[in-house]
Amino acid sequence: MTVAPPAPQRDDAGRPVPPGSWLGWVSSTDHKRIGLLTVGTSLFFLLVFGVFALLMRTQLARPDETFLTAPAYDQLFTLHGSGMIYMALTPFALGMGVYLVPLQIGAPGIALPRLTLLGYWLYALGALTMLAGLAAPAGAHAGGWFSYPPLADSAYSPGAGTDLWIAGVFVAVTGTMLMGWAVLWTVLRRRTRGMTMLRLPVFCWAMIATCLMVIGSFPALLAALTLLAVGRADDSVFLHNTWNIGYQHIFWFYGHPVVYVMFFPYLAAVAEVLAVFSGRRFFGYRGTALSLLVFAALSMSVWGHHMFATGQVANDYYSLTSIALLVPAGVEYFGMLGTLLGGRLRLTTPMLFALAFVPQFLIGGLTGIMVGTPVIDYHVTDSYFVVAHLHYVLFAGSAFGLFAAVYFWFPKVTGTLLDDRMGRWHFWLLVIGTNLTFLPMFALGYLGMPRRVATYASFDGFGTLNLLATIGAAFLAAGMAVFVVNLLATLRRCSLGRARPAGDDPWRAHTLEWATTSPPPRLNFPANRPLPPVTSFAPLLDLRRRERSGA
Repeated sequence: MTVAPPAPQRDDAGRPVPPGSWLGWVSSTDHKRIGLLTVGTSLFFLLVFGVFALLMRTQLARPDETFLTAPAYDQLFTLHGSGMIYMALTPFALGMGVYLVPLQIGAPGIALPRLTLLGYWLYALGALTMLAGLAAPAGAHAGGWFSYPPLADSAYSPGAGTDLWIAGVFVAVTGTMLMGWAVLWTVLRRRTRGMTMLRLPVFCWAMIATCLMVIGSFPALLAALTLLAVGRADDSVFLHNTWNIGYQHIFWFYGHPVVYVMFFPYLAAVAEVLAVFSGRRFFGYRGTALSLLVFAALSMSVWGHHMFATGQVANDYYSLTSIALLVPAGVEYFGMLGTLLGGRLRLTTPMLFALAFVPQFLIGGLTGIMVGTPVIDYHVTDSYFVVAHLHYVLFAGSAFGLFAAVYFWFPKVTGTLLDDRMGRWHFWLLVIGTNLTFLPMFALGYLGMPRRVATYASFDGFGTLNLLATIGAAFLAAGMAVFVVNLLATLRRCSLGRARPAGDDPWRAHTLEWATTSPPPRLNFPANRPLPPVTSFAPLLDLRRRERSGA
């Protein structure tokens, strides 16, 4: 007797669904799979480069420590900074856009799906290429994530490690640019009926601003890397200071906007979470949408404040534009605070991360104004004060927004919730670890400890503060370990069919991605489940209010 093979699963349009094997995942043009591949890869690299940071903190726990050699330390801080910016936080932000934007605007898929898939593979290939430098005879690149010449030329950074770093970053950034194009084109061209621009969710407005910065500033990094590659082939290029300073101008034209690429999507995720768990419409919606666009435009005009110490930029201009960022940032903060005031707060795990984001990122923002002021920057430039500022922006701020997003949208992706008790352990360990690690660094920098040094003498007086920072890093590691266990255990229960269903909308959320099943079907919205009318940026909240009023 011959048994017929099972019929292939089909989507709402009757087309075969790609297989569930690894081949089906890596070749899929379904934006949800591409988004999950990007987010999953980014989380993996977040952990890898976080381990590098833990090794560095171990080296700095005591004066005159020899846990790492100086060359090994230099390679680790370069890979840590490069990995977190190029390979973790930036791709995660764009991966969220790839997954969520089509769902939030009621589209059946993403525009340019094959280009989006190519973007993911370029990003993954670039990350692996950069890490391959660890296997080079002279080791990985050791010139910092910015790689200023002449330090990064072939005379001072010989070997294949630097070449692999240049190639890897170039390819990965090209991939993220392609994803940015696809997300922007989707939100501009594939909105459902009734979804006008002023009915877009806050997250979509953040992705518009993010993708505009990606398209406008990321080519500058590709140009800077090309210049660096040419200079490594011809040593005479960087004998002229024009090209050394020129490289810094080109690099920082990318380097400052990328901070907001790593901020806006996480800020918007926090805004969504605050609104849902306050039971209120987001406060100041139109002002926030406008402020995101103004913020993005201003971000392209402040790059020179990274170069005050060179003495070759117009200090007054770049200081003025840096301080002007306070205006759109203030609008966004008042929007978040206004959403909370008068709301009936539900202190779920995503809400805890969102609430912690607000004061912690504020520290990063205010100290950013300080280093954007020349008289202060001259004192703290290239010190641990700058390290503390950057990490309050990108970890105490953006990473907390990242985890708020993970806990909030995990049931949308999988149909089940992450364990709440472990989520709270994760939260409190990260709050303690973040502030115990990075607050002492402000004092270290003010007292004169330079960054990017592998050790320090006992008579410098930096030992106690560095030990506190290292203890804080241990708390961070413990928190991340709890998160990994929670994530893997929940995914395993899902794969075995033992996970407890959370329902299609466990949070009573506001935006259209929660109007479909969890997880969504291939074309996002089943034909037998029409979308609710879009009457504002919170259509599901509008629907529930109409149902309560009997309209």
